[in-house]
Amino acid sequence: MNKTNTASSFSTPLQRLTLGAILTALVVVLQLLGQFIHFGVFSISLVLIPIVVGAATCGPWIGAWLGLVFGITVLLSGDAAAFMAVNVPGTIVTVLLKGVLCGLLSGLTYRALANRNRIAAVVAAAAVCPIVNTGVFLIGCVLFFFETIAGWATAAGFGENAVGYMFFVLAGGNFLFELGFNLVLSPIIVRLLDIAKRIR
Repeated sequence: MNKTNTASSFSTPLQRLTLGAILTALVVVLQLLGQFIHFGVFSISLVLIPIVVGAATCGPWIGAWLGLVFGITVLLSGDAAAFMAVNVPGTIVTVLLKGVLCGLLSGLTYRALANRNRIAAVVAAAAVCPIVNTGVFLIGCVLFFFETIAGWATAAGFGENAVGYMFFVLAGGNFLFELGFNLVLSPIIVRLLDIAKRIR
């Protein structure tokens, strides 16, 4: 098997474009549906699964595109309204950057490992995506919203422990759910796509 086929399940431009379009629509639909599924304060990012699938099967730039669509949908749907009310530029930068980077780095992780062990590459990409998504979110919280979050922490009974509030209330439950969901479903979906491609 050559390097191109190993690193990406969908090796032709038409295949990548077709699957990318399908996954783009899926990202929008899942993000809108995800607003109704809450784990803690904010909604669950179900869209990380199609982002990982796109990054693994179509390459890191498709992953970055899907992450961008994720970020734009979050902003337009009002899911980041609490942060928009505090700092509009900071919210836009944080939301778009975390989306793009989680898709891009997920794809790069897969590409770096795929020629050694494809299953391990998908699992690693599935882990990187929520780690980057949550990590950039937390960095954005510190850079743009720390004073506001400190007030939220005090009101929630965390005293002056704003960092603890960020980890355990704003991010913790969501991150664990998204990580577990990704690790279980992403490798299965990639495998099913491989099978579908072979029997066509």
